[in-house]
Amino acid sequence: MSCIRFNTSAQRTAMRQDGRSLSAADAAVLHLAPPVTESKIARLRLLAGSPQPGIRQSVASNRHAPADLLEALAADADPAVRGEVARNETVPQSLLTALAGDRDPRVRCWVVLNPGLPLPLVEGLAGDRDAQVRRLAGWRLDAERASQPVEEPAQPS
Repeated sequence: MSCIRFNTSAQRTAMRQDGRSLSAADAAVLHLAPPVTESKIARLRLLAGSPQPGIRQSVASNRHAPADLLEALAADADPAVRGEVARNETVPQSLLTALAGDRDPRVRCWVVLNPGLPLPLVEGLAGDRDAQVRRLAGWRLDAERASQPVEEPAQPS
């Protein structure tokens, strides 16, 4: 028995049409994440101590990782783990600020792309010693400027 499901063209058409009729909020309600439990947090804490960097990276990227756990992972010897902390959009701003000075430019690249990093720090990273960090900071600053409303000049009365 195959686990592949073949839909008819009518079924595919119906799915496409139904998908367009759902708002993003309605779609989110249909796919709610399970609640975060104490056992999940306990598993994250256990996995954060793994000798395998890939497992620690997974913990660092988890949006439910507690701040104290992210702080410990931000000091990890592996730059990929620190980079995942920097990518995590739930990381406290104080930790992002600390990671903005990380010795590894890959970590600083992820820091500059995190929307939680305040613009003054993005501007500071625009002068980073690493060319890629500078480019990403410039891109982020350009994107921020482009998203600002344009003020129309006052018309003479």
